[in-house]
Amino acid sequence: MNKTTAQKNAGTRQNILDAGYRIMAAKGFSAVGLNEILTAASVPKGSFYNYFSSKEAFGEALLDYYFEDYLSEMSVLFSRQDLTAAQRLMEYFHQWRNNQSFEDCQGKCLAVKLGAEVADLSEAMRESLRRGTAAITQHLAGAIKAGLADGSLDTKGDPAELAQSLYQLWLGTSVMVKIMRDVQPFDAALSATQKLLHPAL
Repeated sequence: MNKTTAQKNAGTRQNILDAGYRIMAAKGFSAVGLNEILTAASVPKGSFYNYFSSKEAFGEALLDYYFEDYLSEMSVLFSRQDLTAAQRLMEYFHQWRNNQSFEDCQGKCLAVKLGAEVADLSEAMRESLRRGTAAITQHLAGAIKAGLADGSLDTKGDPAELAQSLYQLWLGTSVMVKIMRDVQPFDAALSATQKLLHPAL
C-alpha cells in the first residue's frame, strides 16, 4: 500500500468515525444502523468492513477516538498557566455544563449517551468506557493535586477519591438533565463541586 492510499484509507476511516459520533451522540448506539452512518459519511456501503470488522468493533473504535480527543482537550485546559489549578477545574465543569446543555439537553458526551446502553451489550465497548472514564478521573485527580500544591484549593481527603466522586456526580447529573430537559441540576452540581473543592477563587 503506497502512502497516498494509506492516507486516503485513514481519511475514510476518520470520516466514518466522525459521522458515527454525530449520529450516535444524538440517537444512541442500538437505534443507529450502519447504512445511516455510511450515508452521512458518503462512503459506499460495502466499504465499511474494510475499516471495521463489525458494528461492535466500530463502537469500540468510536469510544476510543472520543476519549482520546476528550483527554487531549482536558490536557490543554489543565496546562493553562494563566489560571490557577482551582480556576482550571471550575472551568472544566463549566465547559461540561455548556457542552451538555444544548440541543434540548442532549449534549455531546458519549459516556453519558452510551454508557448504560452499551455496557450491557458489548464487553469490548464496556472496557473502552472503563478505560476512558478512568483516565478522566486520573486527570481530575492530577488537577486537584496541583490545586493543593499552588494553594488555590483547600480541600480535604484523597485527591483520587475526590476526583472519582466529582466525575460520578457530574455523570449522574448529566443523566438527570437529559431526563428533566432542564439545566437546573447542573447549577446544583456546580454548587456541590465548589463545596467539595473549596476553591480560593
